[in-house]
Amino acid sequence: QVQLVESGGGLVQAGGSLRLSCTASGRTFSSYAMGWFRQAPGKEREFVASIHRSGGSTYYADSVTGRFTISRDNAKNTVYLQMNSLKPEDTAVYYCAADRGLASRLDIHYDYWGQGTQVTVSS
Repeated sequence: QVQLVESGGGLVQAGGSLRLSCTASGRTFSSYAMGWFRQAPGKEREFVASIHRSGGSTYYADSVTGRFTISRDNAKNTVYLQMNSLKPEDTAVYYCAADRGLASRLDIHYDYWGQGTQVTVSS
C-alpha cells in the first residue's frame, strides 16, 4: 500500500496562486507516475495534471494549461501542483494519486489516492 498526503490548499482570491504538495510513503515513489485530480461538490472527479515517473513528461487538462504546473522531487517522495491565475471554477477538493502506468488522464488507472485538500477561490 502506498499512502499519499496532500497539503497546501486554502482560500485565495481570483487571480492568486497556491502550491499544493503530496508526499508519499510505501513502495518507492519513483516507481509511479503521479496525477492530480479535483472534485467539486455534486460533480464528477476531473483530471488536472499528471507526470511520468522521471518527471520528463507532463500532461494537463485544457482548463488549466498555462496556469498550472506539475512537478516532482523523487528524492523527497513529493509531487507538487503550482496553481497560478486561479479562477472561481478551480474551487474543488484536490487529490493526488499514484499510477503504475504512464501518467494516464483516467482516474480508473490510478491505484492509490490521498485524502484531498480543499482549494477555494473567491471573486
